[in-house]
Amino acid sequence: MSNQSVDLFITERSTSPPFSNSSTITDSSFTNTDTSTTSSTISSVLDEIAASDITSRANYVYSFFAGLGFVAGCFLLYSFIQTYRAHKRLAWLDGLLWVFCGLQLLLLLLSLHAVAYRPHYLKTTALGCAVLSFFINTASLCGLLVLVLMAYVLTLDPPSHALLRKPGVCAGLVSVTSVLIALLLAGIRGPREGLQETCNCYMDPTKAGVSYAVAKLCLAFMIPYVLQLVLLIGGCVRQWKSKGRFLSGSEEGPMFLTVTVVMFVCLLFYSVALVRGAQIQREVGLSNHEQAFLSVAEFVLFSGSSASLLLVLLMHRPCRESLHGVLRQLRDCCRSPGHTQPNRNIIAPHIEITDTLQDIES
Repeated sequence: MSNQSVDLFITERSTSPPFSNSSTITDSSFTNTDTSTTSSTISSVLDEIAASDITSRANYVYSFFAGLGFVAGCFLLYSFIQTYRAHKRLAWLDGLLWVFCGLQLLLLLLSLHAVAYRPHYLKTTALGCAVLSFFINTASLCGLLVLVLMAYVLTLDPPSHALLRKPGVCAGLVSVTSVLIALLLAGIRGPREGLQETCNCYMDPTKAGVSYAVAKLCLAFMIPYVLQLVLLIGGCVRQWKSKGRFLSGSEEGPMFLTVTVVMFVCLLFYSVALVRGAQIQREVGLSNHEQAFLSVAEFVLFSGSSASLLLVLLMHRPCRESLHGVLRQLRDCCRSPGHTQPNRNIIAPHIEITDTLQDIES
């Protein structure tokens, strides 16, 4: 009887399911799932931190150059005001240069929305963000069209068309053209719905599509520079036929070429980055590093305004001489009162003329 009970216990033990092993397998599967989820979360957080670090470094560098450009722009406006007060007028090319510097200074002020919030973005309504983008596009287009007018003046000096000699006509033409192009870009950009919804403000959102990026590349970049290129080629041909010098014979020629090349490089870099970002957004979506690259490209765009102001200050002769005069005055003011100034101890020559007796008799 005892042997039968023992055999029955062994049989039941062998046929019962292994509860301990099944629970161990289930726990290990849950542990593997949690580990993979945690590792992916950590990886995404690290990518976001690295992208924010890149954007922050670019923000620091741009803030330094923007500060230099802002000081240069303020001094340029002061120099032009002093010139106007002295002569009661400005030359036609100097007037265009004054307007160009004012527009670049305005772009630096509009770029403060990026400096203040990066690596994050400005939180505002969709309508407010569209208005900010409209003003930035308008100011940028006005600056490029003023460069076109400068190329026209340098090519045909004086301008052959009587209307283009009037500042009011040129200002109206530039303003109306810029506003119309900016309105067209705003219509393509959108948004058409949810204008009062709060969102991150992008100057040129990649979600607007490739059509918006290509439209901005053509309207706000290619057309102004194609006009400049046509005018410069026409001026070269005109001067080659007359065996004269084009731009090199003008005092403002090298400065104009340097400024327009710097602006061209900055705008080209940003436009290509925007088109590329729009394509990636349409296909797979932007990663953190791609978004950081677009932020860097935006800083490069605004850096063109700062660099152009510094170049005008250093290459335009009247402004450069005015800067030297201000630095000379500051140096004289900073001297200590007990400092010897040998250049001030000038002995005035005393000339005495005497007539001799022989001279009187003669």
